[in-house]
Amino acid sequence: MRYLYGGRSLPRRVGQLVAAAVALVAGLTALGLLLTKVLRGSAFERADAQADVVLARDRTPTWNRVTHYATLLAETRTVVVVGAVLFLLFLLALRRWREPLFIATVLVGEVAIFVTITLLVDRHRPPVPHLDAAPPTSSFPSGHTAAAVSLYGGAAVVAWRTARRGLLRALAALVGIVVPVAVALSRVYRGMHFPTDVLAGALLGSSWLALVAVTLLGGAGGAATSASVGQRSSSSGRRARRTQNSLPSGSASTTQVTSSP
Repeated sequence: MRYLYGGRSLPRRVGQLVAAAVALVAGLTALGLLLTKVLRGSAFERADAQADVVLARDRTPTWNRVTHYATLLAETRTVVVVGAVLFLLFLLALRRWREPLFIATVLVGEVAIFVTITLLVDRHRPPVPHLDAAPPTSSFPSGHTAAAVSLYGGAAVVAWRTARRGLLRALAALVGIVVPVAVALSRVYRGMHFPTDVLAGALLGSSWLALVAVTLLGGAGGAATSASVGQRSSSSGRRARRTQNSLPSGSASTTQVTSSP
């Protein structure tokens, strides 16, 4: 770790991440208490539940299956397995620890923040039939949505920084957007969360992802930058050789004689 960030900067970066996590917990807890205490039973809460009621009324077997598979993309076991694969893949492909540690910090931090908030905010599930077994945690925020943003968004960030091909970068960005949206909509469709729950989960995941990226990854990265530096160095070398070859032999001899002591 010392060789990644420098002996003095590592404690500062850890402190920044801890402070950011505490701020996220405080902000989202305040939002959750507003929803569960101040606005409970209000017209806002009834409007919040209306989306679940409408979707539950119009469910079909096809969409039940589609949303089931979408939910699986952010299940705990999926996140653990995919996260571990990405950790090893980035470590082997990039031959450094910065990006693997970024993914690990994003995923572990998201879980810690999510669990802390659910312990402080107790929100009931939407008043519709649930298509999944309700976990013991609060409905607020959506852990599936936060996990999807952290996992697939984090992979997209690394790919965008390090991939040399624009197509791969665009594909990673597309996955990083489409999968979290699909997971969020599926959780509402399946009656597991209010719309405000999935919005809070998306806010948790995206905010934490951005904070960790700025803190641990910093500026423009990886392979793309290295490749551009290498191309510039190669071009400079070719120009120097062309210049030397274009000099007359007498000039080269004179230069050597002149430079001799």
